[in-house]
Amino acid sequence: MRRSFVDANGVRFHVTEAGPADGRPVVCLHGWPQHHYEWRDLLADPPPGLRIIAPDLPGYGWSGPPPHRWAKEDVATDVLALLDALGLPRVLLVAHDWGAYVGYRMILREPERFDGYLAMNMAHPWQSPKTVLPHIWRFDYQIPLATFGIFVQQRTNYVEKVILAIGSEMDPETKQLFADRFRDPVCARAGRDTYRTFLTREIPRSARNPETRRATVPIRVLFGTRDRAVTSSMVSPETANADDYTLETVDATHFVVDERPDLVRRKLIALAEETAGV
Repeated sequence: MRRSFVDANGVRFHVTEAGPADGRPVVCLHGWPQHHYEWRDLLADPPPGLRIIAPDLPGYGWSGPPPHRWAKEDVATDVLALLDALGLPRVLLVAHDWGAYVGYRMILREPERFDGYLAMNMAHPWQSPKTVLPHIWRFDYQIPLATFGIFVQQRTNYVEKVILAIGSEMDPETKQLFADRFRDPVCARAGRDTYRTFLTREIPRSARNPETRRATVPIRVLFGTRDRAVTSSMVSPETANADDYTLETVDATHFVVDERPDLVRRKLIALAEETAGV
């Protein structure tokens, strides 16, 4: 594995890579409460010919703080700037949780930069009140994070409890490894702002101005059905405004990347093969 720090759009990104430096680039985006280590299986054993690139998102892991309050469009701008700084005009994108939320905005904004997109356990952006309102109670765990997020992440074991509440079969050591990073004030602030911005700005904005852009990038979704926060109705192909969108469900929790790395690897290899001539 190779580690580096890359400055892009005012963020000092911590980037972990594995695989041949001249291999086909695959950018992997994590969610909360994780960092690049979510992709440990791909980093430890990259599929042949693929260059796995796993940045810590702004304010997460060992990346520097963002110059904004974690609006997902702003984070998308940051990551697109990181691709520029790394000299990556076109990539495969793999993402989970908030990383997948950001990923959707990236492929809708600059589809010419992405050969394909593998998204896991995050609602697609074409939601309506019909798909969201019956499940709004599932976001209850986010309220303490949005209001007292710095305190609860630094001073309590709330992060560990939320990982369990959302559902996870990660071993205790791995859960603790992720949770401990949020004792850092930069990470705790980013975690708070991730949810505060979502609840106070992004949900109301999407209700007023629903997403209408159509995705032209091939999208493959791998969804753990025992997810407490996201339901299968939120990833349905029937409501996805996309040219090429497929869904595969698996018996796993929200943390499908950690629990079924074999399936993630298989889906990535399949996506790389079917887009090889793009």
